[in-house]
Amino acid sequence: MDKPQRIVLQERDAAGTLTRTAVSHIGFAVPDVAAAAQFYGRVLGLVVHDELPDGGLRLGWGTGHHVLDLIEGAKGLRHYGFEVRDDGGVDGIAERLAAAGHTVGLLDASYVDSAVGDCRAITTTDPHGTEVHFHGAVQRQGENAADTGRRPIKYQHITLGTDSVEAMVAFFVDTVGFRISDQLEDGRFAWLRSDRDHHTLAVVDVGRGGDIDHYSYDLAEWEDFKAWCDRLTDENVEVTWGPGRHGPGNNLFVFFDDPAGNHIELSAEMEKFHDDRVTYVPRRWRPIPNTVNLWGGQLASWRKTSEGN
Repeated sequence: MDKPQRIVLQERDAAGTLTRTAVSHIGFAVPDVAAAAQFYGRVLGLVVHDELPDGGLRLGWGTGHHVLDLIEGAKGLRHYGFEVRDDGGVDGIAERLAAAGHTVGLLDASYVDSAVGDCRAITTTDPHGTEVHFHGAVQRQGENAADTGRRPIKYQHITLGTDSVEAMVAFFVDTVGFRISDQLEDGRFAWLRSDRDHHTLAVVDVGRGGDIDHYSYDLAEWEDFKAWCDRLTDENVEVTWGPGRHGPGNNLFVFFDDPAGNHIELSAEMEKFHDDRVTYVPRRWRPIPNTVNLWGGQLASWRKTSEGN
């Protein structure tokens, strides 16, 4: 991505209206639903909420909104969802989507369990054709009540793979209402916020679209990482990257994979933004390994940058 495109991203971000959202659920196709469900229960403490009509399973933390749909099939991202926390926010997103030429439908009520009141819910597709859900407030009491050494405190963000960062950023910033927090100078990675967290969503150029790069769960603090790395070892789950600290977001991280090969991040101490008090300009980071791990070392095995491995 050349310099004029980077300037366009910054101007777009400054002009946009922030719509407060948080990731709420995600759906994967996996070759072995039972094995994946057993892994997520054993490692992340997720339990089965429902059996899906197509033989899949819906998982969460026992109470409140679900986190994960597992559907049998070749590995891939089936859908992902956001809870919209502004009054009238779902209607606003629907209007902007329609005005921009996107098809908007009503989301099946089964996707919005534990809704708070009359929960408005819509579905559309992102620029790669992946189904995206937006819905009103849901109960999330299953989160933030964890034994933090044995399960995360919440599902925190998703990073999408793409072959067009510009198109994905345009969709989520211009239409949905996110803002850019950080980007790489070469335009291959952008981190987008929709609340006080540095990013709810990120997009990275992996040469193709329609799947995740990774998705992330929050831990409470640094002390938890020691317990988690020991637990992963005890469970014969290999740590594939980290522990480390990202530059963009300043958050701590460690990565591992589920049985289907989805990259999972555990994160903590993410940078906070205060858009109601400060005017921010998107920052541009050098595309080098030390940007995504301030502590040094190699990149994750599945990711390259334009200036190093």
